[in-house]
Amino acid sequence: DMTLTFSGMPWRKEQTKDLQQILRKVDKEIPLVLVSGNHDVGNVPTAETIEEFCQTWGDDYFSFWVGGVLFLVLNSQLLYDASRCPALKQAQDQWLDQQLRLAEQRHCQHAVIFQHIPLFLCSIEEDDDYFNLTKSIRKEMADKLIKAGIRAVFSGHYHRNAGGTYQDLDMVVSSAIGCQLGRDAHGLRVVVVTAEKIIHRYYSLDELSEKGIEDDLMDLLKKK
Repeated sequence: DMTLTFSGMPWRKEQTKDLQQILRKVDKEIPLVLVSGNHDVGNVPTAETIEEFCQTWGDDYFSFWVGGVLFLVLNSQLLYDASRCPALKQAQDQWLDQQLRLAEQRHCQHAVIFQHIPLFLCSIEEDDDYFNLTKSIRKEMADKLIKAGIRAVFSGHYHRNAGGTYQDLDMVVSSAIGCQLGRDAHGLRVVVVTAEKIIHRYYSLDELSEKGIEDDLMDLLKKK
């Protein structure tokens, strides 16, 4: 059956089409940044599943600049289990090291990472879990990021709000707009980046439709 995919999920084609149609309605002034995760390339990705993602949605890892801020988007499935595509993990590792050297040299205003799986949910010392990266990789990654001046890592995957800090690094785990696994409401995280700091707040969809974003964040957004 051609509708079955790497994860054995039927209806993938239809789901992809539905999402693409919805995303077309987003204001063209708003750039969309898509971060690959386990539901896109599989818990144990292969060259084929990553190729399918890239053909449908674009690169599985990349970087971009906005107003003096460097953003790095990673394929965290390669950090979770790359046993079926070790060469692709090696390529991302080399690219990341090169990007981090650049961040360190450029002393950018802020540097931020987007990845699906969090480094950790609450603490750098927590046990390995389905929802975090293993201790050995997590510690090595975090130290590397801090050395390069990365200020924040934004992740999902947990379907609950969580996070913590490790030295100067803010690990931010946001719940889902759809399926909730905890007690958080359906929602999204609003992040405001100023010259001095990165401020973020989670809003439920009800809060956003009833009250919108709070005044203090709106004031920061209006400042040039």
